[in-house]
Amino acid sequence: MIEAYSFGRLVFKGKPYTRDLIILSDGMSLRIIDNWWRKEGHYLQVEDLEEVWEFKPEVLVIGTGASGLMRVAPDVLNKAEKLGIKVTSQLTSEAVKTFNTYLNQGKRLAGAFHLTC
Repeated sequence: MIEAYSFGRLVFKGKPYTRDLIILSDGMSLRIIDNWWRKEGHYLQVEDLEEVWEFKPEVLVIGTGASGLMRVAPDVLNKAEKLGIKVTSQLTSEAVKTFNTYLNQGKRLAGAFHLTC
């Protein structure tokens, strides 16, 4: 569970992260991809989510930053739709709440979080 989020900092299962990250959970196991970088910093593209596509979650929660500066390319949504993945894109503060809700439901879940702007 994500315990806290503030600008530039997210705490997941007691561990603080200060770089953007992806969390993959299937209810039994967990994988963290920390220090996650995108091809273009504030523009999320299909190739930025290769680990997510391989994981094949039911739901992908995208945190677009404290102010929502990270934009999501339409191709990301198209690829997710083709793979049958539900996508939620929100300010990171809201995405954290959404992620925790799905995590508590035991969904096969991916979260991609931009922690700053």
